[in-house]
Amino acid sequence: MDQRRDGPGRPDGMDRRLDDLDRRLLSAFHAYGGDPRVAAVARALSGSGEHGALWLTAGLAGAAVDRERRGAWLRATALAVGAHLASMGVKRIVRRPRPTHVASRVRTAGRHSFPSSHATSASAAAVAYGTLGVYAVPPLAAAMCLSRLVVGVHYPTDVAAGAALGAAAAGLGARWIGAGHG
Repeated sequence: MDQRRDGPGRPDGMDRRLDDLDRRLLSAFHAYGGDPRVAAVARALSGSGEHGALWLTAGLAGAAVDRERRGAWLRATALAVGAHLASMGVKRIVRRPRPTHVASRVRTAGRHSFPSSHATSASAAAVAYGTLGVYAVPPLAAAMCLSRLVVGVHYPTDVAAGAALGAAAAGLGARWIGAGHG
């Protein structure tokens, strides 16, 4: 078992017990990917969420279809994209390496793990599009978050932090979504 100590690339204050729990939980979720059907779904979700593409596409489709609320859809989409960009900035500061004790089932765009940008944009989309009455997004967003554990590219704390960042960003902007005349 890897005996890493606090140091560069680790969020300040993360102790060994939390690190151990993080690794054990990741291993447990990753084990579900041993089922080829689960692995295929997790890979598909991970691929569609790369760079927030799924949520950007959904928001732009909403804006195209729901002309009365086009502006609200575009603002909600901007919040999801903005949250994703914020997570990328945090990654560059924290620089936590991706897990190495499980085999990754997908390629990643970067080396850094904290926070999960997939979880950030998914959570932001769930909150932002939820303000527009699209209640199918939260279960899909939750599945997206879990997929990052099944494919083995994030620790659970990466996903939780990303989800919290995305929800907070979209929650803070929720009033802005409804601003104007749509």
